[in-house]
Amino acid sequence: MSLTDFDDNGLRDLSALTDAEREAYVAVERQSVPVRQLARETNRRPGTIGNLLKRARLRLDDREAEVSDTW
Repeated sequence: MSLTDFDDNGLRDLSALTDAEREAYVAVERQSVPVRQLARETNRRPGTIGNLLKRARLRLDDREAEVSDTW
């Protein structure tokens, strides 16, 4: 992981995520919105939110692994 993976606030760069993944990740991970609540608010099923979160976490983890492999 490098400093470019974080924004000015020290938060992860989420540019690799789709809009839906980013929305779910930010709501649940950064704003502590419960999955079921986010599902209701976005008219999605809780399982869909879970899938979006899983994909977002995998993308972010893969991105970190790529950066650490270069060190």
